Amino acid sequence: MCQLFALSSNSPTAVTFSFTGFSARGGGTGVHADGWGIVFHERGGSRVFIDDAPACRSPLAAFLRQHPIRATTVLAHIRKATQGDVQLANCHPFQRTWAGRTWSFCHNGTLHDFQPTLGPQHQPLGRTDSELAFVWLLQQLQQRFGDQLPPVAQLARTVADLVRELARHGACNLLLTDGQHIYAHCSTQLYWLQRAHPFVAARLVDADLTLDLARENGPDDRMVLLATEPLTHDEPWQALTPGELLVLRDGQILQRLRRTPSAAERQAAARHCERGASTALTAQAQTF
Repeated sequence: MCQLFALSSNSPTAVTFSFTGFSARGGGTGVHADGWGIVFHERGGSRVFIDDAPACRSPLAAFLRQHPIRATTVLAHIRKATQGDVQLANCHPFQRTWAGRTWSFCHNGTLHDFQPTLGPQHQPLGRTDSELAFVWLLQQLQQRFGDQLPPVAQLARTVADLVRELARHGACNLLLTDGQHIYAHCSTQLYWLQRAHPFVAARLVDADLTLDLARENGPDDRMVLLATEPLTHDEPWQALTPGELLVLRDGQILQRLRRTPSAAERQAAARHCERGASTALTAQAQTF
């Protein structure tokens, strides 16, 4: 399946270090060679870059590894195609507008027999189950809330309910953001990491590169990173449990919702377990 990455920070932050390791998985240290994309959300707008070339050999990815773009919210995706051709229209992150904001979306997994009824304003441009899930999700939110953005806690509960419906069709690891909050859901495998003072030196898993984070960050900086697999050694990455949804903003976890996984999620998680992935299942909710 595909690879996901996200960053939420309380101040504009460059992700060149993390992206160096992450992009190596796009045909270098991993088999995910069917395109990639990254979006940088800053206050007032976003910048999205996609390419259908393998990330490890893409000139555009090489440019971004060498030229920092600072942002408070970042999503990235490396594609292993299961539905849809290898072309730009099928590369994540996908973007649409709703409630006066630009929303970005990445998905990891395969949805089977997912054929929702969509209105003319919510038609996909490509031919992936991922984009289909995204436009269906926004259509459902618009039907429930119109063009008014609800409170974050209410939106998080609604997203969790909608993802439960998607997860009936298969694995649904996803990242959704309006540029301020990140909604991250785990069906099978997703890890998170909190970085804050005192910062340590981090060593990439996928490249021979170490960064002294204390030299790059101030005492008040904080951030949360998400990845399908840990990007660094020597840092305490923690696995989300199947059925768990996080809400992030300004480098911290605002809300953490846990529910009983669907049958499709349990089957997918069991397959991951056979390959050594964690599958602890819980059914509770907590906010902090």
